[in-house]
Amino acid sequence: MDAPFRLRVLVVDDQPELRKLVRLTLESSRIQVLEADTGISSLDAVRQLKPRIVLMDVMMPGSMDGLQACKMIKDDLRLSDTKVIIMTARGQQVDIKEAKAAGADYYLRKPFSPLELLDTVNRLGQVQ
Repeated sequence: MDAPFRLRVLVVDDQPELRKLVRLTLESSRIQVLEADTGISSLDAVRQLKPRIVLMDVMMPGSMDGLQACKMIKDDLRLSDTKVIIMTARGQQVDIKEAKAAGADYYLRKPFSPLELLDTVNRLGQVQ
C-alpha cells in the first residue's frame, strides 16, 4: 500500500516539460503535485484544492502573470497559510524586489537543481 502524501503543491508553469520535471522530483518524496498552466487557472486551483505551496512561474501567457497571481493569493485572507515560491529565469535585483512586493515567500532561479527544489519545498512546507 502506498504511503499517503505528506504535502500538496501546485505547480504553475506554461511549460509542460518543467511541470513534469517538478512532478517527478516532488512525488518521489510523497508530495502531491497539482498543475496549472496560467495565472488565472492557478487562482481557481488554489481556492479549490488548497495546496500548502504554490510554485509559480512569472512569465506566462494570458492576462495575468505569476506576480499578479501571487499578489492575489497573498491578498486573499482565506489563503493566508499558502506559501508562494516564485520560480523564474529572471534574476536581477529588481525582479527579486518585485516578487517580494507581490508577497512571494521565496525566489527560486531557473535552472534549479532537483535537490534545491526539494529542499526549498520541504523547508517552506513545514507546518508551524
